[in-house]
Amino acid sequence: MTTHAWHPYNSIPAKPTPLAVSRAQGHYLHLADATQLLDGIASWWTAIFGYNHPALVEAIGQQSQRLSHVMFGGLTHPAAEQLAEQLAQRLPHNSAIFFSDSGSVAVEIALKMARQYWHALGLTNKKRFLALRNGYHGDTWAAMSVSDPDSLHQLFRDASEHTFFVPTPNYGFGQTEGDSAALLALETCIAQNHHNIAAFILEPIWQGAGAMNFYSPSYLQGVRQLCNHYQVLLICDEIATGFGKTGAYFAHQHANIRADIVCLGKALTGGMMTLAATCASQAIADSISQHSPHRFMHGPTYMANALACACASASLQLLDEIDWLAKVTTWQQEMTTAFLSLTEVEGVTEVRVLGHVAVVELDSASLAAATQARAVAAGIWIRPFGRWAYLTPAYTMTSEERQQLLSSFVEVIRQTCQAQDTAPSEVV
Repeated sequence: MTTHAWHPYNSIPAKPTPLAVSRAQGHYLHLADATQLLDGIASWWTAIFGYNHPALVEAIGQQSQRLSHVMFGGLTHPAAEQLAEQLAQRLPHNSAIFFSDSGSVAVEIALKMARQYWHALGLTNKKRFLALRNGYHGDTWAAMSVSDPDSLHQLFRDASEHTFFVPTPNYGFGQTEGDSAALLALETCIAQNHHNIAAFILEPIWQGAGAMNFYSPSYLQGVRQLCNHYQVLLICDEIATGFGKTGAYFAHQHANIRADIVCLGKALTGGMMTLAATCASQAIADSISQHSPHRFMHGPTYMANALACACASASLQLLDEIDWLAKVTTWQQEMTTAFLSLTEVEGVTEVRVLGHVAVVELDSASLAAATQARAVAAGIWIRPFGRWAYLTPAYTMTSEERQQLLSSFVEVIRQTCQAQDTAPSEVV
């Protein structure tokens, strides 16, 4: 194996040595040594239909025969236009669709949109941002600037020195007792600083890599009211939460609110290709377009890549065809039942499930990291980080595959806690 490829959140050469995947098919990773691993996290929450789904493979193949890529500056193509229309139908209040290459870039674009919007209206002091503690929005510089500096990005905490951070509400999807205190802290911050705040960015309902936890829709409703009152835009980062993962098509829909800007990525293409979108309200698009310089000042080279757009269009259609809500509901029911026995295991701090996301919080990061080697030995692929071992599986697993994954995962957690194994902690 080459020592030249630098892997994420790792040294070079990587430690431990990454597993070599020769191919992936359905819900399995096939390793070079002929080992098969049932993927429990869908390649960082993206491959919601498993690998190489025929509909997505066909869409990419057909598009490649017509047009693989063309610059989007001054040109357009049907794949991008179709996808923009599909997203606008699903986000009717965020129908101005700006494409990019990855989730982190989608966040960067959203922050630039928010600042340019207020600049267009003559409110040039509204340049700073507000974010939740334990939030994570990506690894590029501006995305780090609105992510909790005490989480993954401590080394670069100066990136966030101009961001206002407010406490999270009490965790728990049905937990509302802490909402009033969290909203009071938010209002205090906004009331004092709204003249300088362009937008409040958050991951709706489910905080991913920063906390792996859920909060209540009522808190999100309170956020929307405060943003309206103090003229602060609301950016919903749906990169991890979108496309059904929490039991709503987009997580902010649990609260029946409208976001000013929505960021999409990850599962947008069913995990086949890299693509993201920043979806703005018509009011934002109009203000930027109607005021100097009469254009949004951003332009990725591979924006609206035709192969990725065609794949995403097929993915959105496939999501409807498979009855995603029924499948996610089944996952939630089965994972909740399977994990009940873990609540009494010494070393397990908490178990929580929402939609197809299941999290086992352990006593320590080293204990969580130790689950990975046992998982591979048990024939499943997970990648714990922090104190969390978690599952975000493909929606489309068979009942037999679901049973294999859940029973193996539960046993891995139980055995690791009983042995109190330790290993170097991994972050993501």
